Amino acid sequence: MEVSLGQKQKQHEFALVSMSQLTSSSSSSPCSPAIARFGIDSGTAQLQFLHEPESTEVINVDIGTTQLFKLGPVESVCITVDSETSSKKEFCDWNFSEVLSDVCLTTSFLLSQKSYSRGITIRFRTEDESKAFHCAFEQWKNEVIGGSAGECLENGSLLTSRSKFDNKIEAASAKMYFHYYGQLLHQQNMLQDYVRTGTYCAAVIENRADFIGRVVVDVGAGSGILSLFAAQAGAKHVYAVEASEMAEYARRLIAGNPSLAQRITVVKGKVEEVELPEKADILISEPMGTLLVNERMLESYVIARDRFLVPKGKMFPTMGRIHMAPFSDEYLYVEVANKALFWQQHNYYGVDLTPLYGPAFQGYFSQPVVDAFDPRLLVAPATFHTIDFTSIKEEDLYEIDIPLSFIASVGTRVHGLACWFDVLFNGSTVQRWLTTAPGAPTTHWYQLRCVLSQPMYVMAGQEITGRLHMVAHNAQSYTMYLTMSAKMWGAGAEQGGILQTSSCKLDLKEPYYRMSQPQAYAWSQDQQPHQLVHAQDVVGPGLTPPSQNSAAPLNR
Repeated sequence: MEVSLGQKQKQHEFALVSMSQLTSSSSSSPCSPAIARFGIDSGTAQLQFLHEPESTEVINVDIGTTQLFKLGPVESVCITVDSETSSKKEFCDWNFSEVLSDVCLTTSFLLSQKSYSRGITIRFRTEDESKAFHCAFEQWKNEVIGGSAGECLENGSLLTSRSKFDNKIEAASAKMYFHYYGQLLHQQNMLQDYVRTGTYCAAVIENRADFIGRVVVDVGAGSGILSLFAAQAGAKHVYAVEASEMAEYARRLIAGNPSLAQRITVVKGKVEEVELPEKADILISEPMGTLLVNERMLESYVIARDRFLVPKGKMFPTMGRIHMAPFSDEYLYVEVANKALFWQQHNYYGVDLTPLYGPAFQGYFSQPVVDAFDPRLLVAPATFHTIDFTSIKEEDLYEIDIPLSFIASVGTRVHGLACWFDVLFNGSTVQRWLTTAPGAPTTHWYQLRCVLSQPMYVMAGQEITGRLHMVAHNAQSYTMYLTMSAKMWGAGAEQGGILQTSSCKLDLKEPYYRMSQPQAYAWSQDQQPHQLVHAQDVVGPGLTPPSQNSAAPLNR
């Protein structure tokens, strides 16, 4: 949102009957008529108090560190925190409701906290004017302050709106995220994923008709490789938007390709914040994380669509699908469970560690496993959940609910849910898929498996139902809630009912990077996966081992 400072000032100027500053003597400075004016000074949202319209004596108040409280229908007090002695959070956490009975008591309270730098009392002519001022204050505080308030971006635009990104992502996570992607070694890791890079290149070049003479925005451009592909395909101009320090490397790489560089502009900033001089005909991006949605960059991709893409413009990629299927892998289950065995020691330097065995056991099972696995470990045909990038709302990505329903192909022990994803580049000439499926060439995304701490036994033909519920959190990832149930099987199954249920809670932000290549299982073509499973049962804390009459795990 571009803002004319003069317009803002004219719209948000208020006449005050009186204005006085609180002093350390619990009294106020002399009252006199004044003007309150909102504006931006040196990139910071400010509230200015002037005794006369043309007065050179101006009191500037930083809105970001100031709270406004009503003392009465027409009287209020502005209190500014001292940033050197108290954090904003601590300041906002104070309970002022019991200390704002009068100005003197307010002053005494602030002095006792030793964390204010200024207190100003203001009086309006009418209650309506007081309400209007409070509304304006909240508007500026909510929409103007923040990390990007008044920031002069490199493309010359002034953005004064606090972006959605800053509102929903914690600062520490964002700092680590942009630091990670600002390093060339991580960009190299992605560039050397030849399945990824080659598919993007093919999707662009094979669909030159979509790019020739068109304006392209590269969302989260990184090294700028996709921008260069778009220019190779004949794009009229490409805006490469990158928020991390990688933007400088992208400039250098693009400048090193002069035949393309004249049609590419690198814009450093978040897509939620930057302003571009023209709309885009095509968006191109690589917004996929583990399980498609990790890192929550899909939301930025959708925001870029809403801000920059012309109606009926194209998006590369166009849609994504999360695929899921139950799996059986005794080796993996035992490996995860055995990680907690450390906590079963009764005499670790004279200390009994066993009280923490239970939490440790559950903790290891709260980590999704990222690796490449053999597709023959799947015990039912996969299902998928579609996300259409061209139409989905950003808010729909905050919470993703996927019902599960499978028919077991074999009788075996189900250890959890395997997941992977693919994306479609829906070009006018060629439709091309990029897949991370097991059995396909391995990518840097690998696959993901949610391992149940309590496996379930199923028979061939038995129905497996459940739910995968993912809730976004402010560390740029998701909390995953998985429930899987085995329904009644055989005679009487039509009556319904659940025989077994197992559930787990996982944090997609904290996976176990196993990263192993699929094992070369030595079985013949006519052998079924469930015939080859062999491992000693592992019983976690609070779990019951299978009885003698239960179906036993089958040999591998």
